Amino acid sequence: MIATSARRVLPAVAALALGVSLTACGSSDDKSATPSSSDTANLSSLTGELNGAGSSAQEKAQGAWAAGFQGLTDGNVTVNYNPVGSGDGRTQFAQGGVDFAGTDSYFKDDEGELSAANKRCGEDIIEVPAYVSPIAVFFNVPGVKELNLDADTIAQIFDGKIKNWNAPEIAKLNADAKLPDLAITPVHRSDDSGTTKNFTDYLGKASGSWSYDAADAFPVKGGLAAEGTSGVVAAVTNGKGTIGYADESQVGDLAVAAIKVGEDFNKPTAEGAAAVVDISKAVEGRPATDMAVDIDRKTTEAGAYPLVLVSYLVACQHYDDAAKADLVKGYLTYVLGDGQAAAADEAGSSPLTKATADKALAIVEKIAAK
Repeated sequence: MIATSARRVLPAVAALALGVSLTACGSSDDKSATPSSSDTANLSSLTGELNGAGSSAQEKAQGAWAAGFQGLTDGNVTVNYNPVGSGDGRTQFAQGGVDFAGTDSYFKDDEGELSAANKRCGEDIIEVPAYVSPIAVFFNVPGVKELNLDADTIAQIFDGKIKNWNAPEIAKLNADAKLPDLAITPVHRSDDSGTTKNFTDYLGKASGSWSYDAADAFPVKGGLAAEGTSGVVAAVTNGKGTIGYADESQVGDLAVAAIKVGEDFNKPTAEGAAAVVDISKAVEGRPATDMAVDIDRKTTEAGAYPLVLVSYLVACQHYDDAAKADLVKGYLTYVLGDGQAAAADEAGSSPLTKATADKALAIVEKIAAK
């Protein structure tokens, strides 16, 4: 994977000014307004290079953030982001290989992962939400552009139990569709991925047909494996009878399924993703610098879309070098403030609510040199 450099990605975004404010999609009250970061960072004085890695779902947003941030630092800063996947991003951060990480699933200590990251920082890490987006179930089936699926059916497709597109389980949800007698080829991530963890978490909680734990590594043998979000999109695009899962912003013109929520079938939207995040609860037992949440996958709220990822930015509270601390603090401040507008425009993400952004900004504000 090629690192994303602010010098060459989305130059138009570089004209963003810090005075821009944003109201979250689908809301009309000021509780959803993302705050401006203009009062919390003097970005024009920053210089140097900032390196990050992780979530490929964040790739478009990171491109927009990097370009916007560079434009506000008078060209004196370069941000490089390598979309190697959430698992590798967390590993690189814990090993000290990058200054910050992007991850679609929060750090856990099942295999010492969180402990390793805390050891790298010498204290509790910072983990704040920065990117909220629905995960699309998308497909390439000749003659089919609209498709309704429930969690049980999706689970059985990706578990290899439903093998043909005209199977009765699919047909009963799509009475008006002309489903072909065609083999289903499910496409999953070959690399460790936070998107996969969110997808398998949804299947495990929303369906009764999935017997695997939520995990970064896809648990089922068979189907077609592809590396990264772009690899899954390419495999579905170039295949026939294919179906995959990926951040909705990156599936382009491919057909996207509507999933069953309550009695309705909802397609992925930023508004639907935001609705689910707002009703989800914080993970218990996390330190004050960690804003990890457990998504409510079983919601029946009208318009909600529970197949959603909350993607985090991870950093240390303190860095050995003062200039590096200022760069990390400045970048995360921009991302959580006016960068939300850039991500919404370029990646179709749902802006953080004001309450969430305010809490995250207060945590980031404390980043400093040791």
